Amino acid sequence: MQTGDIVELDITGVAHGGVFVARYGQTGDEPGFVVFVPDTLPGERVRARVTQVKKSFARAELLDVVDASPHRRPHIWRQADVDQAPERRPGGADFGHIQLDQQRVLKRGVLEDAFARFAGGSVPVTIEPAGADEDPSGARWRTRVGLHVDAEGNAGPFAARSHDVVEVADHPLATLEIEQAALALGREQPGRIELVQPADGRVRVVRRPERRGRGRAPRPEVVTEQVGGREFRVDAAGFWQVHRLAATALDAAVRDVLATLPAESDAHHLDLYGGVGLFAAALADQGDRARVTTVESAARATQHARDNLADLDVEAVTARVERFADVLAAEATADERARISRGVTLLDPPRSGAGEQVVQRIADLDPQAVVYVACDPVALARDVGTFRQRGYDLDSVRGLDLFPSSHHMEAVAVLRRS
Repeated sequence: MQTGDIVELDITGVAHGGVFVARYGQTGDEPGFVVFVPDTLPGERVRARVTQVKKSFARAELLDVVDASPHRRPHIWRQADVDQAPERRPGGADFGHIQLDQQRVLKRGVLEDAFARFAGGSVPVTIEPAGADEDPSGARWRTRVGLHVDAEGNAGPFAARSHDVVEVADHPLATLEIEQAALALGREQPGRIELVQPADGRVRVVRRPERRGRGRAPRPEVVTEQVGGREFRVDAAGFWQVHRLAATALDAAVRDVLATLPAESDAHHLDLYGGVGLFAAALADQGDRARVTTVESAARATQHARDNLADLDVEAVTARVERFADVLAAEATADERARISRGVTLLDPPRSGAGEQVVQRIADLDPQAVVYVACDPVALARDVGTFRQRGYDLDSVRGLDLFPSSHHMEAVAVLRRS
């Protein structure tokens, strides 16, 4: 097999990252060479062009479908469908060719496989929609969209698995208001553009040119989001969940978990990678005289958390979680350790996960339970495996489909001290 070869492949499974698995040259007991192909489905036979050959696997791009799966549908993003040239298909909707129910079947399989491989054993999981009023096609959920601007001033998404900007005629995953704002853009300065639609419904366009003019950068606009009865201030281009129902769904999932845990008196809860304080608010309702420390490396997010939670007993700390956990594990007094051991530690790390160092420090602090909110199944499974080695039992895993028509998902895992 060489780069440029056109081959027919039988798709046998799905892999983490939105690609599908085929084996080339499989005969008898010989398993064949692994080939990863996007835009396909298990059970399909396809024609594909090899784009990369490594020692143990290859990558290919889909040219056409010979035998289609019954779960295939016309792509939700017309320009990403199989009849378009691979280099012109926009990225960001890599499950858009799959019926929505089957998307969730595949996501559940990816999550279960990650736990079987990296967490010391598989567990039953569910994949739930974000809310009852979700669009049944998996469209119109993005309230935040990032576009790129190339050297000629064209604004659009990157083509899938490339850094080439492609101009598009629609944005089906975005809300209608964001789609209209995106399509109204003209020639722009090279760089990046963020389109944001917060709770007030008005779309903000935040430009981030590669080259800035002289002088102080403008102060970021602050917008307000709402979850339950609480308002959360956040920079317009700062981190907030992109699905219009996601923050509410995650808040409800975390509160459901906390309701099953003992609400210990005088406990100290930790909210790590806390952002602007969404989960710290839920933790502050746990137990009489409960204290919460929320930790975030971005200083502006920490300030917003401080303001958002001013009515609660929450301390907002600006620090890297790795450093904060090291210092706390090394310097906490016996009384502080006792309070943390009666509390819950919640972590919502970036896609790369918390990592072994942070997990070990949390285990050293010995909280009664750990609630882990994750956006990457493999990183979650690896960290859960480390927690298991350090004396925590996995209680449950609940998946949330907060990224319909893409391979991404969120999961909430609960671990209890053995």
